Amino acid sequence: MTEQFASVDAYVASRPVEVQVILEELRRRIQALLPTATETIAYAMPAFVVDGRAVVQVGAWKHHVSLYPTPAMDGALERRAAGYRSGQSTLKFPFQQPIPYALIEELVALLAEQRLAKPS
Repeated sequence: MTEQFASVDAYVASRPVEVQVILEELRRRIQALLPTATETIAYAMPAFVVDGRAVVQVGAWKHHVSLYPTPAMDGALERRAAGYRSGQSTLKFPFQQPIPYALIEELVALLAEQRLAKPS
């Protein structure tokens, strides 16, 4: 059964301390990119919503943190993200490697641009 969380704070607190640090850094960076975003839990993980539209979700797993969904990317960005791709709309960032925060910021900014440009 999937664990249910009342808030993003509860989700973060449920993870090991070293993962909490990563989640809080991702959270800080996503909020800086999307200052009007509200946080919620969707599909049992943190989601960032702007104007009623889910822009991005972040999930922490045993060995990695994931970003959902992935934006449509050009060749250069796709090549930079290719090593993290897991399926059509998931990127996995393993804990045993440095988390590429700058790449994640670039992906979230592009994802926001694409998702928020679409009509409701």
